[in-house]
Amino acid sequence: MAESSRIYTAALIVIGDEILSGRTHDKNIAQIAGWLGVQNIRLSEVRVVADVTGAIIEAVNTLRARNDYVFTTGGIGPTHDDITVDAIAEAVGVPVIVHPEARAILEEYYQTRGGLNDARLRMARVPEGAELIPNRYTGAPGIKFQNLFIMAGVPQITAGMLEALTGTLEGGAPLLTETIGSWVAESEVADLLRQTEKAHAGCQIGSYPFWREGRTGANFVVRSTEADQLAACTRALAEGLAAIDKAAVVGGI
Repeated sequence: MAESSRIYTAALIVIGDEILSGRTHDKNIAQIAGWLGVQNIRLSEVRVVADVTGAIIEAVNTLRARNDYVFTTGGIGPTHDDITVDAIAEAVGVPVIVHPEARAILEEYYQTRGGLNDARLRMARVPEGAELIPNRYTGAPGIKFQNLFIMAGVPQITAGMLEALTGTLEGGAPLLTETIGSWVAESEVADLLRQTEKAHAGCQIGSYPFWREGRTGANFVVRSTEADQLAACTRALAEGLAAIDKAAVVGGI
């Protein structure tokens, strides 16, 4: 995996009526975000869309236009409502084909599991020109098409596909972070946070309030790709808190 000074971004499209209905709680957002961070790629946005061709097409085309990578989860199984492959092929303007290597993988996997029928063969379908992402759990592979990564919705299978992709994507400058905490209400330091961030180009400050031990506090996460800028911004924030008699706790509370 190469590293450059620019920031690489990715978007995630979570596909499935079961997510939108609340029947299934998505666990892939957190694991994909964490994995991307290790690859020095920043997850910039997430969409959840229904099993509707038009919705998938719109999301794919919108998000791939403004991100280096787009990941999708869900809708690549053997049933009639698994339409992700067809929708993405339509979005990128290529036909759907049965990938010969995917077919061979499935034939071997199902040899002792009742054989490869028409439903199972659906999992060998890919947009023409696509490559495969290995799946060591159930055989049915994920799909890579240009900067699109089409993966399963089952978190364990998704994790295996991410493992197979580790180190293969170009990433950018790693995002560095520092955390400080204070027993202070966000409303008391809103101006301080805004002014400190504005004074330190290349840094972002996230504020995360909590209620603990009968009182209000907040942790502040400072992010930057430059270590010296990160240190300067964190120091300035700590000094600003001290100036209003609110001690800063390094590492957070």
